[in-house]
This record gives sequence, structure tokens and C-alpha cells, in this order.
Amino acid sequence: MLFEIFREAWAALGRNPVRSLLTMTGIAWGIVAVTLLLSYGSGFRGVLMYTFEVFGKGAVVCWPGRTSEQAGGERAGKAVRFEQEDAEWVKAQSPLIKRVTRETVRFRGITHDERLSDTAIRGVYPEYGDMRNEIPMEGRWITPEDIAERRRVAFLGAILRRKLFSGTPAVGETVRIDGVKFTVVGSMDTKFSDSNYFTSDDESAFIPYTAAGDLWDARYASVMEPAAMQQFRAAVAGRQRFSPNDKRAITMFGREEFKPIYEGITLGIEALLFFVGALTLGIGGVGVMNIMLVSVEERVREIGLRRALGAKKSHIRWQFLMEALVMTLAAGVIGMLLSAAITSAVGTLPFLGPAYEDDS
Repeated sequence: MLFEIFREAWAALGRNPVRSLLTMTGIAWGIVAVTLLLSYGSGFRGVLMYTFEVFGKGAVVCWPGRTSEQAGGERAGKAVRFEQEDAEWVKAQSPLIKRVTRETVRFRGITHDERLSDTAIRGVYPEYGDMRNEIPMEGRWITPEDIAERRRVAFLGAILRRKLFSGTPAVGETVRIDGVKFTVVGSMDTKFSDSNYFTSDDESAFIPYTAAGDLWDARYASVMEPAAMQQFRAAVAGRQRFSPNDKRAITMFGREEFKPIYEGITLGIEALLFFVGALTLGIGGVGVMNIMLVSVEERVREIGLRRALGAKKSHIRWQFLMEALVMTLAAGVIGMLLSAAITSAVGTLPFLGPAYEDDS
């Protein structure tokens, strides 16, 4: 009986092909809209979290400040400075901290031939590369020998390399930072990181910490992994004699602190996109309902004739429901196929173009 009802429903839809096609188009478009919007939301979330992850897993950045409380016999207002001894002391006193490395950042001019760029020059130690995912695309990263011998070498971010060299090989070339010659030993590929401070890693130049100390006062920031902020604060406070509860003495920026904010933003965007897509699909459903009401009104005589021949109300009801079901299922299959084709095509597009191109 169900097969007969299905056959009659299919035949009924064929009597008004244009109307059936337009109705199915509304349903298919609604499904495509829902699928694409949810796919976009999921992709946006993935890209956002990826760019946040490449900042460095479990990394926390700390800046020294001034104390705001009296402690350890010291007056409030004492300037906190990070020394190499602090890094060694923290590693010895804080079991949750795997690695500690200092970093110093200044905005300086860097030149190559006639090309000039004012950007962040970062003085770092070799451990910084592993902690912050600074992966060389060509050449090498900064080594312990560079630190020990105070070598004037530089590692360039992807955008900075394009600005200075316009696609030509950079390794082995000479750049000037504040007029001082540095040899380029490596550069990275585009990092796509949104979790930056001062400026992006792609636009930065990295030099040995000891070489940076020859250019400016290098007692500045410290980067640690993982997020053992309390142990870090307590260890430095104990050595430099200030209160570990003094939040102004050391400012901290941790990935884990901002992760809930990113997740909340992406969740809200996904919910909004789902609501918009569901609304579009609901409009298509209302279209099916209206078409079925019109169909019932047009076939009042047919319904009366069927009743006169002994057809039950349930059989007639099932026929109209089957017509709506066939129309919806067919449109749903078409919508899913279109969605799969579009998402597959979009997935083959480049992830992100270069943020800077210099063709001069």
C-alpha cells in the first residue's frame, strides 16, 4: 500500500512540475544555506584557534614593572628587572615550568640596500624558537654559539623578508639594524598567528639576545612554558624581594587566559550562523506548507470522488503527506549534494594569501 501511495504522490507532483520545482528549490537552498553557514562557522573557529595555537603551546609572556607594595624591606615603586639569574632561579624553584627564556623587543629600522622597514627587533635565546613555533623555512634558527659569541646574525619573519628582499634569497645577505651590520641566517614561512604582542612574528627580525644587549638595555620580557604564572611570580618575588601578590610588579600575558574569550566569540558566531540558516530553511518549509494547502484546495473534487469510492480518510491524508515527504526528501538530497560540492571546492582554495607583496 505504501508503494502505491508513493507512486501516486510522485505522479501528483509531476502534474505541476514548475510549482514542484520551485518549492524544491526553496528547500534545497535552505539546506545549502544551513550547511554552508555552519561550515563557515566551523572553519572560522578552526582558523582562529589555529592562529592562536601557533603562538606557543602553554606559553606565557611576562613583562617587568614596578612594585606597588612594600615587602622584603623594599619600598614600593622599585623597578623589577629580569636577569639571566632570574631565569635560572625560576627553573630551579618552579617544577611546573619546563623552560624559561628572556626576550627583549625594540622598534628599530632595518635596511637592505635601499629598502627600509621599521619593525620589531626581538633579542631572543635559542629556546625561544621551540617555545614560540619559529620554524625555519630556509637557513637556520639562532644557536647557543650565536649567543655565546655575540654574533650579529638575524632570522627574518616571512613578511619582513618579502619587504626587504622581494622574493630573492635572503640567507647569507647583510641587513643593517640601527646602522649595525647583521648577517641573515634564516627565515620562516608565513605563520598566520593572531596572538601577537608589539607586532606579528611574520614582520619581526630575531637576533641573539646578547647581540641585542649591545644595541640597547636588554633586561625586558621573559617567555615561559607552560602557564605556571604563580610559581614564576613567587620565584622572582623571592629573589628580588617584593610581594608575590603584587600584580603590578610583573604583567603576564598567557594564551590560556584568552582562550575562553576566543572560544566564546566563535561559539556565538556559530550560534548566530545556525539561527540564520535555520530561519532560511524554515522559510522553505513554510513554502512547502503553502503549496500543499493550495494542492488540497485544488483537489477537493478528487478527494470527494475518492471518498465516494470508499477511500479512507487516513489513505487520503497519507497521500498528501507522502507528496510533501517526497518533495522534501528530493530537495534535501539535492541540497546536501550541492553543499558537499561547494564545501569541497572551497576547501581546495589557498588558506590565506600573503599579507604583503612588494613587486618593486
